[in-house]
Amino acid sequence: MILDAHTHIFPPEVCRRREDFFADEPAFRLLYDSPKAKLLTPEEMLKALEEAEVEAAVVLGFPWRQERLWRRQHEIILEAVRRWPRRLIGFCAVHPLEPGAPREVERCLAAGFRGVGELAWYLEDLGGDLMHVLAPIAELCQHYRAPLLLHVNDPLGPSYPGKAAISLSEIYNTIRAFPEVTWILAHWGGGLPFYALMKKEAPEVFRRVYFDTAASPYLYRPEIYRLAAEMVGPEKVLFGSDYPLLPVSRYLKEMQEANLPEDWREMILGKNLAGLLGW
Repeated sequence: MILDAHTHIFPPEVCRRREDFFADEPAFRLLYDSPKAKLLTPEEMLKALEEAEVEAAVVLGFPWRQERLWRRQHEIILEAVRRWPRRLIGFCAVHPLEPGAPREVERCLAAGFRGVGELAWYLEDLGGDLMHVLAPIAELCQHYRAPLLLHVNDPLGPSYPGKAAISLSEIYNTIRAFPEVTWILAHWGGGLPFYALMKKEAPEVFRRVYFDTAASPYLYRPEIYRLAAEMVGPEKVLFGSDYPLLPVSRYLKEMQEANLPEDWREMILGKNLAGLLGW
């Protein structure tokens, strides 16, 4: 069984004419200016899941700055999960700096969305404001018992489109401030799994934290699957492809190269997400 914890879909009009949305959404342009950056509708995602033999996937949108685009995005996701409830799992995405973001998150969670994310701030440096910015959304996730998925990247290494100014210490402090929230940190948490080895505090802070594998073949050697699972526990790793960024086959190949125990592989590929979402 394969369950994908991290994929992206868009409304049909965005897929048809992405350039119409560039002027007022610079972060969207940053990530999707290249025609090689694929955009998929829900129907196209469903077809891709069938071809890859993925049983179900969490579908995410984009953290638009404009509220009208949030609402259109969530309309498309909600319609899709109602049509294919055993194949698509809807999360809602907003830009956390926009004043209407908590209101939209509450509207979506009340409507049946299963989680929040992928929250990202590609062009801003939230620095020491991160906890304050995320607090209203984290409180809603705690109330609705919905996981909160954050875009997290390593602060070191080469630059690439979508690599944000990330403070790992601020993310850690925010998680610590909301211990009852279930957090999913995308892209291996930008290196945070290493700190799970600390003797004091960090293991308790990471009690409800999961790490997804999104974009791993671009970022890390295959050994990351085994090493990260050893650090945080294989039960805390979620397979996420970031599709259509990368095909599922790339991840399966690297997991094979990592020589994971079969039970770990089964947990990462689906059992962990199934347990987390009650799927």
